[in-house]
Amino acid sequence: MFLYLLLEFQSSVDNTMPIRLLHYVACFYDHLLKSGVTTLERGLPPVLPIVLHNGSRRWSAPEDIFDLIQPQPPDFLRAYQPHMRYYLVDERRYTDEELAERETPLSGIFSIENAADSWEALQQAVDRIVAIIQADPDRERIDRVVTRWIKRHLHRLGAGVNIDRLQSLVEDRNMLAENLENLVKKERLEGRQEGRQEGRQEGRQEGELHRAQQVARHLVVQTSMDDMTIAGVAGLDIEQVRQIRREAE
Repeated sequence: MFLYLLLEFQSSVDNTMPIRLLHYVACFYDHLLKSGVTTLERGLPPVLPIVLHNGSRRWSAPEDIFDLIQPQPPDFLRAYQPHMRYYLVDERRYTDEELAERETPLSGIFSIENAADSWEALQQAVDRIVAIIQADPDRERIDRVVTRWIKRHLHRLGAGVNIDRLQSLVEDRNMLAENLENLVKKERLEGRQEGRQEGRQEGRQEGELHRAQQVARHLVVQTSMDDMTIAGVAGLDIEQVRQIRREAE
């Protein structure tokens, strides 16, 4: 009897996953029996449930349905409670260094998904998976599969790349690299513009604070206003005005 793999893709943490997988396996066994693939006399095949999580948060859901039973039953009831574990593959648990040690197409895909926050990191991850595909004996088939996947991935990211022309990561790598390089340049330009904007904003805030302190200092020295009134006029905190008065004295 063959081993069956039950694969579930998840982009967000789902605490009901053990319940869902228990339902999937039960329905799968029911289908095998009703379709005549096997019988109770011949036995049910083993199943390996796998959850592949590629979300931004670490997976934190229970991995066994027994963990959802609360409060825990007494010892004499535990033998009668359901158990259903799944094998978890959480992409976010793999560091770039760990993925680099595994020269496989799957590790390359994980690197690309983990690099979604930066076009430059994505460019480096794509270069890496192209090298992995080129070194694989079955590179033509893997190239077709990974190319179809990366086209969908770039579309989800809103990369703006002309993915219709992308037919092969290996053959069209220069075209894709040029598109990604343009995204990297755009990302850096937007970063510099954002930095300049933040700098101007900080400069304006510092200038406004300096003018407010000058007004408060003039009122402290030239008038008999109390600190609360000066703070209201200058737009400062009362403690800032008190510090200016201490300095003036």
